[in-house]
Amino acid sequence: MFRTPQLVLFTTHIEATVAFYTAVGFREVSRPAESPPTRVDLELDGYRLGFATATSAREDHWLEPVASGQRAVVVLWTDDVGAGFERLVELGAEPVHGPRPWTDGLLIAWATDPDGHLIQVVQRAN
Repeated sequence: MFRTPQLVLFTTHIEATVAFYTAVGFREVSRPAESPPTRVDLELDGYRLGFATATSAREDHWLEPVASGQRAVVVLWTDDVGAGFERLVELGAEPVHGPRPWTDGLLIAWATDPDGHLIQVVQRAN
């Protein structure tokens, strides 16, 4: 019945956010012909992440999107949290806190993307 789940995040800075995630390693898989776009879909390792403008959500879909604050988390698994965290910061992410041990043998770090979405970088510590 259902297939291919995807997360779509609302954004107020779609081009900057898409450029950031493309630099992280996502590839663009869908973009409407309009400029600027109202929605862009990206994919990494089989998972699709979409970004849609808050304006389009209001005007085209009659929604009341939340486009600021800690409203969602993009989780990126890696084999090296420290290097992954530093790479995100180099690409323009704002650090929240660097690598720290967490429950169940995990090591995590937190940053925010150019649009304020939280990013958690995670690895198994053992």
